[in-house]
Amino acid sequence: MVPHFAVCVFCASSEAATPEDRAVAAELGEAIAAEHWGLVYGGGGIGLMGEVARGALAAGGHVTGVIPHRLATREIALDGVTELIRTDTMRERKGIMDARSDGFIVLPGGIGTLEELLEIITLRQLGYHERPIVLLDPRGFWEPLVTQLDRIVAEGLAQPQLRELWAWVDTVPDAIETVRRELVLPHVAEGDLAAADGAPGQAREAAEGAPAEDLEVIEAPPQEASG
Repeated sequence: MVPHFAVCVFCASSEAATPEDRAVAAELGEAIAAEHWGLVYGGGGIGLMGEVARGALAAGGHVTGVIPHRLATREIALDGVTELIRTDTMRERKGIMDARSDGFIVLPGGIGTLEELLEIITLRQLGYHERPIVLLDPRGFWEPLVTQLDRIVAEGLAQPQLRELWAWVDTVPDAIETVRRELVLPHVAEGDLAAADGAPGQAREAAEGAPAEDLEVIEAPPQEASG
């Protein structure tokens, strides 16, 4: 059953991820599933990608992985997800993740995660979306980036409102609450946020007409919650 809406998680696929970050990623996946939200992520089975996906699956969540064919071996695509979409290019991957997501949570990651984060902030700044963006950062990984963005504002190269485009939190409950508070879902009543009756989320609803003939979509049997 497809959830009302989904949260996209950008994060590292590197095995160099710290034990602390791995624990937070797994906790985040479990928390997303507990809210009956779908998880959209980069499709990998290693690093923080693997942790957040397995955390959601273990809690009975709906997980959509999106990964280019070229990276399926390098990032070891997690075949046990609810839906695995293989694309030809990175641009297709990002476009599908964007179109299927109603909010974004960002964990520590490398240059790819950084690029995804900055693009989604830029798109919100330009008015292409109003979806929540949350940096989940228990150990200050993103602090140098926040400092640089503050400098951009101080130098007059961006408006002061730039800092209002994302939230910076250090716990999973705060990240979940921030997404819940900022979600822009006019067709979903507040009391129905935890419902999962198959209605598409706002972003996915807008992208229903997107062509998908060239995408390889693999659906796995429903995952049972671990007891």
